[in-house]
Amino acid sequence: MSNNKFLRPDRRGFLVGSAALGGLLAAPAVLAQTARPVDPSMTNSTEIETDVRDTTPRNISSFRTLQWRDYFSHLRRGAILADTDSRAVHYWSEDESIYRLYPSSVPMSDELTRRGSTTVTRMVEGPEWRPTPSMRERNPEWPAYVGPGPENPLGSHALYLGWQYYRIHGTHDTRKIGRRSSNGCIGLYNEHIAELYGFAQIGMQVLLI
Repeated sequence: MSNNKFLRPDRRGFLVGSAALGGLLAAPAVLAQTARPVDPSMTNSTEIETDVRDTTPRNISSFRTLQWRDYFSHLRRGAILADTDSRAVHYWSEDESIYRLYPSSVPMSDELTRRGSTTVTRMVEGPEWRPTPSMRERNPEWPAYVGPGPENPLGSHALYLGWQYYRIHGTHDTRKIGRRSSNGCIGLYNEHIAELYGFAQIGMQVLLI
C-alpha cells in the first residue's frame, strides 16, 4: 500500500441546536466541509473502487432530525439508524437524553447495500482490515492485510455488525463522507465514530434503511 498521506479537506464543524460537543448532549453533531483540489495520486484507497472527486455530489443539505419511534419499538441499549439515502447516521441513547446526527459515506451501488435490522456484535479501537474475497477478486493488487494506523481503511474505530463483513467505521480519507464511496460499510469521520463508539455497546440495535 502506498505511503501517501490522505488528503484532508478544510472543515467547519457545527452542531445542530448546540455549539458545544460536551454541552447539550441532546444536540446532533453535523460536520460540513470544503474540499481542496484532489491530488490524482491520492485516489487509490482500499475502501473504494472508483475515484472520489470534488465533482461527486454530496448530500449534507438533506440532513433532518428523525424520531426514533418511526423506526424502533424501544430504545433498550440505545439505537443506531443508518440512512443510506440521506447518507446520515442517527443515534439515540436509551434514556433519550442524547441524540446525534452524523454525515456518512454509503455503499457505491445498490448491489453492495444491505438494509434491515441487526446489532452491534463487536467493538474495536484501532481495527485491523482484510479485504473480503470478492474485493480481492476485483482488486488482486490490494494487500491481504492492513494493520491499525493511518492507512487502515476502517479508520480509528469500528462497530462490527451481525452481518459478515458489514461495519460502521471511521475513515482517514475524509473526502468519502457524504458520498457513495464504500464497498458496503457505513463510514464516519474519525472524530464522529470515536464519539459513537463511546455511546455504543454490544447488542445495541442497528437499522439500515
